[in-house]
Amino acid sequence: MKRERSLYKQLCGSFFYRNRAAFGMAAFAALFSGFGGPIVSWILKGLIDTAAGEPKAMSFRTDLIIIGAFLVMTFLSFMLDYATRPRFIKRAMRQYKEFAFERLMDKGISTFRDESTATYLSALTNDAASIEANYLAKLLKLFTMSVMFFGSVFLMLWYSPLLTAIAVGVTLLPLVASLLTGNKLVAAEKTVSDKNSGFTAILSDCLGGFSVIKSFQAEREINRLFAERNRDLEGWKYTKERIRSIVEMIGAFAGLLAQVGVFVAGTYLILSGHDLTTGTVMMFVNLMNFMIQPISELPGLLAGRKASLGLIKKLSDALEANSEADGTKELGAVKQAIVLKDVHFGYEEEKEILHGISATFEAGKAYAIVGASGSGKSTLLNLLMASSTSYGGEILMDGTEIRDIRPESLYECISVIQQNVFVFNASIRDNVTMFRDFPKDELDVAINHAHLDELIAKRGEDTLCGENGCGLSGGEKQRISIARSLLRKSSVLLADEATAALDAQTAWQVSNDILDLSGITRVVVTHSLEAGLLQRYDGILVLKDGRAEEFGTFDELMKQDGYFRALYTVSQ
Repeated sequence: MKRERSLYKQLCGSFFYRNRAAFGMAAFAALFSGFGGPIVSWILKGLIDTAAGEPKAMSFRTDLIIIGAFLVMTFLSFMLDYATRPRFIKRAMRQYKEFAFERLMDKGISTFRDESTATYLSALTNDAASIEANYLAKLLKLFTMSVMFFGSVFLMLWYSPLLTAIAVGVTLLPLVASLLTGNKLVAAEKTVSDKNSGFTAILSDCLGGFSVIKSFQAEREINRLFAERNRDLEGWKYTKERIRSIVEMIGAFAGLLAQVGVFVAGTYLILSGHDLTTGTVMMFVNLMNFMIQPISELPGLLAGRKASLGLIKKLSDALEANSEADGTKELGAVKQAIVLKDVHFGYEEEKEILHGISATFEAGKAYAIVGASGSGKSTLLNLLMASSTSYGGEILMDGTEIRDIRPESLYECISVIQQNVFVFNASIRDNVTMFRDFPKDELDVAINHAHLDELIAKRGEDTLCGENGCGLSGGEKQRISIARSLLRKSSVLLADEATAALDAQTAWQVSNDILDLSGITRVVVTHSLEAGLLQRYDGILVLKDGRAEEFGTFDELMKQDGYFRALYTVSQ
């Protein structure tokens, strides 16, 4: 797929990428299926005319040969449909979701930070199911209905143009009304998708915050909130189905009107002495069924297709939202220093959090960032992770501004340990390797240096960690995060309150594990002010109200008898 095409067109094209052969064969089977009805009607005419002894009728033997050939072709088309249609839909949906997910993974941390994950959860589950049912599956049915309709009209025109004109005339106005009504279905489908995103978001929040809900005894309030979102979603689904029913009813009424009109007109023509055989009349009666069915179903099919394309457009808009220009420079390992020059930042323009911070973190050394709650410690660390590019001043890595660095290159040299380490419901090994292959000796070294060897010896590296690591302790999850960093051979390790949720002994061990690492630049946000640990850092950056209040070693800061010493004294 060409990159220069719009993302919307790429998403639409992903259904058919390397899937055209299966689509072509499935479409052929669908087309032949559409010819089946008119052909049966034509065969019925021939048999009736033969039985009635019409002069121009074919012989009974010829009729049987035609019937045999038709049955063989029909069986072959059924087998072709059986072999190709499910394969086409399977590959189409697989490629669509994988392509969308790849584009999602292409987003940078800064672009994804303020987005709702519920939008993508809904797009790749509920919306994807709707697209499969109303776009892909019905695309083939659209071929069948179109051929059935035009094939029937062709035969009707061939044998009685006047009667055909009457049939088309009486269905034209209701058909137009049905198509116009179908536009309301598109808007309803999008609203249901939006409501489903909101429902998914509240469900995710309720499940993720289950322990908080229970501890605050907020079950009644959360049940009410869930019920409100659920009623809102189901109400709009009800509205959507009512609109769909109206669309289908108008189409069905159009077909019924056509059938009654043709019956009345046909009777009049026969009574008027027009040259119509018994077989032709019966063929018309039968063809009306195959003309009515597409008329009644076509508006719904077209409306469903348009609604599905609207959902694809919604996903493409979300994937393109918050896009920022990526840097192009390569970084490599940080060998000199990370330098902050007069860094200013605020999540909102009128509320600045960081005020003119300047500091230098030399390569290969360990630094702590300390300060009271709300002083901007985590915000500063997030900027080092390129979580936002809207800061003032400069953040330089080996002299290169991080906004100018290609995101993939930046992520290659930086590893992050968060307070809450995310762990997949996979094996310990897969969580360390992040599902990639590494030489066994490199993996063993990372595991040993992160002190995971004892856990693996006890439980085995193939032990499942549980959903979000529920089968592991906080310290074990932190050591998995450290092992990930070592295995990647990152030159920079950023740790944000990595020990905040751990007991004192485990926190001390994990902090020592980080400080014991060599050849890596470590920048650690910590709330723990223990002399034994702080003395091991090469420098301590002290923040106060978003400003760099002090910077130096533990001993230097204690001698200054300033803000840091006050913090340290209060913590003891």
